[in-house]
Amino acid sequence: MSRASSVLVLPSPFFSDSDTIRLLEPADCDTQWVLRQVVSGAYDKPFVIDDGTTRTLHFSLSLIQSTMSLKDPFALELDYTQAMMSFLLFLPRPRQMLMLGLGGGSLAKFCYRHVGSAKIAVVEIDPYVIAFRDQFELPPDDGRLQVIEGDGADHVLRSADWEERPDVIMMDAFDRHGLSGSVSSTQFYQSVHDALAGRGVMVANLAGDKADREDHLAMIAEVFDDRLLTMAIPDGNDIVLAFRAPGFAPRWRDIANQAKALRARTGLDFPKFAERLERSRRLRYV
Repeated sequence: MSRASSVLVLPSPFFSDSDTIRLLEPADCDTQWVLRQVVSGAYDKPFVIDDGTTRTLHFSLSLIQSTMSLKDPFALELDYTQAMMSFLLFLPRPRQMLMLGLGGGSLAKFCYRHVGSAKIAVVEIDPYVIAFRDQFELPPDDGRLQVIEGDGADHVLRSADWEERPDVIMMDAFDRHGLSGSVSSTQFYQSVHDALAGRGVMVANLAGDKADREDHLAMIAEVFDDRLLTMAIPDGNDIVLAFRAPGFAPRWRDIANQAKALRARTGLDFPKFAERLERSRRLRYV
C-alpha cells in the first residue's frame, strides 16, 4: 500500500471539533461505519488521533502506543521511552542497534538524532503500524536506519547469519493484546542474549498485567544470570536492562558523571535514571 495515499483524515468523534482521526482506509469507505467500529472497540487496525498539539498512535481507545509532540517530533514524550534510553549510561557509543517494535518510531527517531553514528534496524510485524511512519515523521531508510517488516523473535533467531551483532537490543513489542506471544518465552530471551555483542545490553519495556511482567522478569533474570537492573515507571511500566558480559559490575560514581553529561547533551534526566537503577541493584541484595 502507498503510505501517503492510504491515510484517511476525518474529524475525530471523541474530543474537540478541531481534533482529527487518521485511519488506513480508502477515501470512498463508509466513514460512519468505520468510526462506529473505532468507538465500539471492534476496529482491528491501529489509528492516529491528532489534537493539534500531539499525535498519538492507538491500538484501541484505551491503549496509547506512542505519542509525538507536533512542536518537537524527535522528542520522547512518554516517561517509559525516556527511561529506556538509560542504556546509554553503560554503553554510550553503540555501533549497532536493533529495535523490536516500531510503534510511532519515537525511540528510533531519538536514537537517530542523539546516538552518534549508530546503525539502527527496526523490526515491526504489523504493516499497518509501518504505514503510519510518515505521519510520525520517521526519517526515510538510509545508511543508518532501516525498518523491516517481520516478526522480531524470528529475526533474532537468525542472528547467526548476521555480519555484525547489535550492541543494544531494545524490545517494545506490544500489540493490542499486550506483550506479543512470540517474545514470551525463555527461549526468546536466550536468543536475544546470544544475538548481542560481547558487552551488549538488552532493554525491555514490560507493561500490562503485573503477573505477566513478573514472569518476564524471571525469564530475563534466568537467562542473563541475574545481571539486570530495573526501573519502575509511575504509569505502570517496568524497564529492564540486562547485560551479556559475565563481569557486569556497575561503577556508580563514573555512571553519575556520565549521567550529567548525557543530560546536558539530550535534555533527559539521566541522573534520575542512574539513581533509580543503582537503588534497584542495591535492593536486590538487601
